[in-house]
Amino acid sequence: MLDQLKKVPLSFSQIINMNVGFFGIQYSFGLQQSAVTPIYDMLGAAPDQIPLLNLAGPMTGLFIQPIIGALSDKTWSPRWGRRKPYFLIGAIMCSICLFLYPFSSSLWMAAGLLWLLDAGNNTAMEPYRAFIADKLVDDQKGLGFQAQSFFTGLGQTLANVSLYVFPFLLVGTTGSLPTWVYGSFFLGAVCSIGTVWWSMRTTPEIPPTAEELKEIQKEPFSLMLPFKEVPAAIREMPKVMWQLALVYLFQWYALFCYWQNSSKSVALSVWNVTPQSNPELYEKAVSWTGLVNGWYNIVTFLTAFGLAWLAKQYLAKHVHTICLILAGIGFLAFPHIANKYLLFVAISGFGIGWASMMGIPYLMVVGGIPKERYGVYMGIINMMIVVPMLIQTLSFGYILEHFLGNDPRNAVTFAGVLLLIAALLTLRIQEHRKLGGEVALQSGGH
Repeated sequence: MLDQLKKVPLSFSQIINMNVGFFGIQYSFGLQQSAVTPIYDMLGAAPDQIPLLNLAGPMTGLFIQPIIGALSDKTWSPRWGRRKPYFLIGAIMCSICLFLYPFSSSLWMAAGLLWLLDAGNNTAMEPYRAFIADKLVDDQKGLGFQAQSFFTGLGQTLANVSLYVFPFLLVGTTGSLPTWVYGSFFLGAVCSIGTVWWSMRTTPEIPPTAEELKEIQKEPFSLMLPFKEVPAAIREMPKVMWQLALVYLFQWYALFCYWQNSSKSVALSVWNVTPQSNPELYEKAVSWTGLVNGWYNIVTFLTAFGLAWLAKQYLAKHVHTICLILAGIGFLAFPHIANKYLLFVAISGFGIGWASMMGIPYLMVVGGIPKERYGVYMGIINMMIVVPMLIQTLSFGYILEHFLGNDPRNAVTFAGVLLLIAALLTLRIQEHRKLGGEVALQSGGH
């Protein structure tokens, strides 16, 4: 194939350089996971308001990533490239929002900035998945996706550890929030734009062939293009992506349950406090949860490349199944642990699972996706992520109140059960692998 003739294997350092920008994007995402809900608590949010206040992530991801993907498929600039313009715009938006976020003086100001921050993250993140598929030969795509998993772990580690370290360095309150919030978010603003700039500087994009350029130019670039292209791509979506969508329904619903409730679960299981009963101890629990979540991200970047090797040796779906089981067991144990140090043991399973979630599913489906639609289909995969998150945001407040006793520890247990269901559903996925230029369907006997 023409695109394969133009590609050459890259060195390990080249693959690292092209993915450095993912570090900054994921630092920002790590702050959203671990800092935003506690900030909402500090600004006076009620527990049942938290899911709706976190609506920004699902909604912006639902619309922005497939739109950006479709636009990037039809973009080519000899100076700026195909995917890079979107990296840059998204990184600039993220940096501005991260800088402004600590100055939030009210709950709704914080929520509004979160919408803009998520829009920037989604604009930058989606083209990165397509960038890997564009740039790497088939044998290196697993390594490329897991390099993103590595930087996911590294970026989120720094974000979560900053929530533990900065309270010691920056004490007191500035405006409506603790001073340490400023340090964490200002560092994120620098990382977001700096790392994306590095990847853009070190990694050229592959120019389209004459045939590809002709296809790009066939339809004039228009902001209305995605509203035609995305529905068409969904109608023609490969079966493997529908199978992945079912896995993602349970997997990502579970993760949102954990992220929203982890700090409050730790506060109850270890310190037996709530944000209202003892704000000082609750802030201590938030800081400790940041350290625990930092640890699972350390596990993520320590195991990411090992999972890439395993996925090359065996069926990727089997690797992902085992990782989901480990994550589910960790979540089931997490809310029952009173010793704060043992939380690190329980969350290690999720660290391995998170390493897989950030890379292995893309390897499972990329062989079944037409190359001229990498961008739009990577965006649609993100729709599969955010639709469960949107469902969770709209439904989990009711479930938590009426079925789980409004107890965040039960929410984490519920998340563990959902991950085990996702593991079973992963076994039904039929993978496409490219072997010697031929596309082979591998179902693993299922």
